[in-house]
Amino acid sequence: MKQSVFTTVLLVLASAVSTVIYFYMLPQYIRDGGYIVILLLALSIMVITFIIERTMSLRKAEGKEPLQRFLRQIIDAVQAKKFEEAIEMCKRQEGTCAHVLQAALERYLTVQKRGLPIDKRIVEVKRVIEEATALETPLLEKNLIAISTIASIATMVGLFGTTLGMIRSFRALASTGSADAVQLSLGISEALVNTAGGLFAAITAIVAYNVFVNKVDNLTFLLDEAVFEIVEILGGEEEAQ
Repeated sequence: MKQSVFTTVLLVLASAVSTVIYFYMLPQYIRDGGYIVILLLALSIMVITFIIERTMSLRKAEGKEPLQRFLRQIIDAVQAKKFEEAIEMCKRQEGTCAHVLQAALERYLTVQKRGLPIDKRIVEVKRVIEEATALETPLLEKNLIAISTIASIATMVGLFGTTLGMIRSFRALASTGSADAVQLSLGISEALVNTAGGLFAAITAIVAYNVFVNKVDNLTFLLDEAVFEIVEILGGEEEAQ
């Protein structure tokens, strides 16, 4: 499913669920926040859904075995010229790094059989690595923009609800000429509920975004290190021959 379609479907479903929650499951003091609470609930549901999706996807991207141990095993196999074994390890591991390294090693064996010069072999391997990385990277960064956007929107929506609550409070004061305790408290309650809802969604989204960006950076860093070392090994072995 395309990211735009997934986000649109999620928004519709989150809005429907948040509407049901608002009318049938929330206590009265939260419903006093007004209909803005429905939107804040929808944003919170979307953030939680994205967190679950990103957690599962990044765990899958790392592969079945611990990533650092897998990369070390691949480097050792390449150093021992056990290329077929390394490719089989990549197939068993799966994940982003395994796919990139598998494509590189398979291409290396192909150009090696063709008897291409040393420099052209390494160039071909690097080209395949760049292509495979370009295909895998968007999968790692999927939905991160949506999480970042929600972090900004949730704050603004909460502030909008807060402003409406304060307008309601001051209007209650202006209409009677004296403090109407009921209307004043309702306005203040609306403002505070929306403030809390906006902060909850925004803080959750910001923390999630930073955590996932850090995970993606670590994964790509490990992959770059492994690729660099493997290319150096391949180039060094060919020059030694």
